[in-house]
Order: sequence, then structure tokens, then C-alpha cells
Amino acid sequence: MNMKYVYGPIPSRRLGRSLGISPIEKKTCNLSCVYCQLGLTDKMTNSYVNTINYLDIIDELKYFLNKNIDFDCISIVGEGEPTLYYDLDLLIKSIKKISKKPICVITNGTFLTEEKVYNALLLTDIVLPSIDAYDKASFKKINRPHKYLEYDLIVESLIRFSKEYTGQIWLEIMLCLGYNDDFVAIESFKELLGRIRYDKLYLNSPIRPPAIETVKPLEQIDMERIAQDLKGISIDVLAKPNFYSAIKDDYLALRSIISRHPMNQYEIECFLKTRHNCKIDDVFSKLENDLKIDKIDYKGFITYRFKVGENYEV
Repeated sequence: MNMKYVYGPIPSRRLGRSLGISPIEKKTCNLSCVYCQLGLTDKMTNSYVNTINYLDIIDELKYFLNKNIDFDCISIVGEGEPTLYYDLDLLIKSIKKISKKPICVITNGTFLTEEKVYNALLLTDIVLPSIDAYDKASFKKINRPHKYLEYDLIVESLIRFSKEYTGQIWLEIMLCLGYNDDFVAIESFKELLGRIRYDKLYLNSPIRPPAIETVKPLEQIDMERIAQDLKGISIDVLAKPNFYSAIKDDYLALRSIISRHPMNQYEIECFLKTRHNCKIDDVFSKLENDLKIDKIDYKGFITYRFKVGENYEV
């Protein structure tokens, strides 16, 4: 079968072996973010699209599942904004009938204002919304939204969703030099994050060619400073072995990260591999026996975090 909509599984620093589903045509979006690695949005819309039959997607998924290839989760993402797909609810319900793997949706979060999308995402296991802007002005500057999108309404919908949703919410902020990285921005993010119920906060910065070539990533030292400030984790930490060069011991370096932000088993494996650790099983054994660290199993995603009242230094 020629697979048009289902791809992978591909390795993910956050999700393990992720089987991707793309229900929407490339570059169909209601944002045209300055940092987008796919380039400028050429199919800008703030309306539902339904050019792909969800049953065709399910047929491809069934074909893949019959191959018995190992994977960890199903990610609905694509090369545009997946929540613009009109039959998203039917797609999610159909996936749940044929697979027990966690269903994740990676989204810009703007269509949570639509009850149809809101209710569809309530059916999933993990939602990964991006929230790059801290006010109306930064929303227009960074995300360059469709003219009918309202920043305040989007934020209020995300807050409401976060308090009703029973799955996990993994937020992501894309930090761009000179756009959303100064003192005012970070303090505003703190206030905003305090209103949202979330499980993880990831901080990213453009590492691939952006839509606007003048957009630049932050220096590692600034990413680390902001990560500490917002109590999040820089994805650089998972990918670059020299980020914690001051801590040579792999286990102590790992604990220093977990002390600020929980990590799941895939993130830990990725981090250790970049440090060329050949005894990953030994590290996990230490984590299992570390009295300061809790292990939480959420649908196969095992997360390690410091117990309440514990910290790295003690």
C-alpha cells in the first residue's frame, strides 16, 4: 500500500517511537509563524478543511498495524495545523477502536475555541499545544495569525481545556531572539503559565532554517536561564551532550535535570545516548532505587520526578 497519511514510526525525544498521522495538506494553517521550518504558510485559512477521507487514513493505519511493527504512540500532527481537519473527532474515535496506544495531538492550540475540536481533544491521551506569545502584540509579531483569530479567546479556551482534560498537557514555547525572550516576556509567561494546568513545559528555539531568515535562536546559556525561570526544560538538554558540561557524572547530570523538570524514559535515553553512555540500563536501575525520585506510569510513558519536598542538592 502507498502510505499517504500514516508515516514512521520515527524517533522522538519526547514520545519515543512515534507513529505519525497527517490528516491535512501541507502548509494548511491559520498561523504563519516567523520560525516555521516548513516555510511561509501558502494555504492560510481559519476554516475547517476536509479534503481527506478519515476512512482512508484508518485503512492505512490498519495496514500498518497488521505488520506488527513496534511503536509507542500515535501522533496526529501533519505539516499544517491538524485541528483544522473537520473529521478529527471521527478520526480519533476510529483510532481508539483499533489501537490501544496513546493518542497524541501536536497543535498550535488556536482551534480549542471550537467546541468540536475541544471535545475531540478531550478523547486523546496527550495534547502538545504551543504557546509562543504572551500578549496580543507578540501573537501578531511571532505567530502572524489569521485576521479572525483572537488571542484572549484562545488563551481562555486553553485554560478551560487544561482544567477539564484528564490526559497530559505538554506545553511548548518557541523562543526567538528579540521576539519573546526579554524580561517583560518571561514575567508575562510566568503569569500566563500560572493560569494553565499542565504536566510539562518544553522550551525550544529555531534550529532549522525559519520562514523568516532574520529569526535567530537563543544562546544555550540564555535557554538554560529561561528554563530555570519558567521551571521548564530546554529541548537542547535532551539533544546536546555538552549542555551540562559542568556535571561530568551522567547520573548526577540527569538528576539535576529531573530536579527542575520531570523526564520520561525516552527523554532520558536520548540524553544519555548523546553523552555516549553505554550502560543505560544501569542508570535506570539507579533511578528505580533512588529514594528521592518517584516513578509514574501513564499509559506506558514512565515519568521520573523528584518527590515533593526533595531537591537535587540534598
